[in-house]
Amino acid sequence: MAQEATSVREARLGRGFGPEPTAVSGVVLLLPAGEEQSARRPSPWLASASVRALGRQLARAGRAEGLVTHVVHYRFRGWNGSEAHLARDAAWAADEVVRRYGDVPVCLAGLDMGGRAALHAGGHEAVNSVLAIAPWLPEEDMAAPPEPVKQLAGRRVLIVHGTNDERTDPELSFRLAARAKKSNRDVCRFEVHSDKHALQQHRSEVLALAEDFVMGSLFGHAFSRPVEDALAAPPPLGLRMPLASGFGRSLRRH
Repeated sequence: MAQEATSVREARLGRGFGPEPTAVSGVVLLLPAGEEQSARRPSPWLASASVRALGRQLARAGRAEGLVTHVVHYRFRGWNGSEAHLARDAAWAADEVVRRYGDVPVCLAGLDMGGRAALHAGGHEAVNSVLAIAPWLPEEDMAAPPEPVKQLAGRRVLIVHGTNDERTDPELSFRLAARAKKSNRDVCRFEVHSDKHALQQHRSEVLALAEDFVMGSLFGHAFSRPVEDALAAPPPLGLRMPLASGFGRSLRRH
């Protein structure tokens, strides 16, 4: 009976942050952290806590442009091996955006295991950009295929990682970015020096960087000079771009 009950679980979109604009012209799907293996149902409130600050900031920044920001509530807490439940739920959420809002650009923004889900589901036809913050990536195994990157062709991709992250290895996200950059020049990666997994030490800078990337990717705003330089620079420079202290305070679009 328990197995039957879990088989009918459905992913869903949380309520948008703030008032919904009259005309929706872009959507951010926030993909919270998860676990490597778990068939348990996530707590919606706890799951969204890690991405709530990002959701609020993006909603405020993009409201005048018609931006809607939703948290994706997963069916399961775990990635669960080849089932890749979180990636499947991210793809479902992109389908749901098309159903609700029509042909609007989507940014998948994920944290931790949600970052992995965002990268996997980035090939969805509605997705034009992917933001992966401290993404959880599996250890490289010669016997297993590497994490896919071909689906990211034609998308703008930003990865942000703390150099002192002890939960998710920043070197793995660098290697993935390097592979993706070979076929997609619109890939960049920022390193938050001395910061850990939660990126609390430089939280305001990380949020400002995310805002800059999303507003540029979804609505054509000019990127800040650091993002512009990171996208244009050849590897490894554009994939080890330091996030400057005070980035949010000094941000000027041009």
